Amino acid sequence: MLIVISGLPGTGKTAVAAGVAARLGAVHLSIDTAEDAMLGAGLPPGWETGVAAYEVTRAAAEQNLALGRDVVVDAVNDSEPARSTWRHAAERAAVALRFVVLTCSDRTEHRRRLESRRRGLRHLPEPTWEKVESRAAAYEPWTDDHVLIDTSAPLETVVEAVYRRLVESR
Repeated sequence: MLIVISGLPGTGKTAVAAGVAARLGAVHLSIDTAEDAMLGAGLPPGWETGVAAYEVTRAAAEQNLALGRDVVVDAVNDSEPARSTWRHAAERAAVALRFVVLTCSDRTEHRRRLESRRRGLRHLPEPTWEKVESRAAAYEPWTDDHVLIDTSAPLETVVEAVYRRLVESR
């Protein structure tokens, strides 16, 4: 199964994806980790490097899916082209695809999480709250079936909610 955890920066995608992957014994892949490595290798920051990070992560996901592993990807996925990456990967690997969209209904908490997070990425700067708000305004509506989860609850509660929904859909 290919599970794609989506949402704005600071909603908890990476933490939730890591928790869900641990519960499932799945591989966890993050777009931000791939993009950070690419920037560290000297690629310039920008749209093209961001797209390339999706493609690198997709290739790693397909490789692991071909080995019979479940894969959990965390990525903003704010546009239809980004989402189609995962539909094509699941089709090529002949596996089920599950989209999980995270939101944080508590704007104060969302901003606090964003501004206080320390992810250990050396080359990919954290977005400002203003950039997140701008991205939210441009976020394309979802047309795919997806599970919508509010992350204002504690992390363990959110991971359990996502895990339960995924297990129910198998």
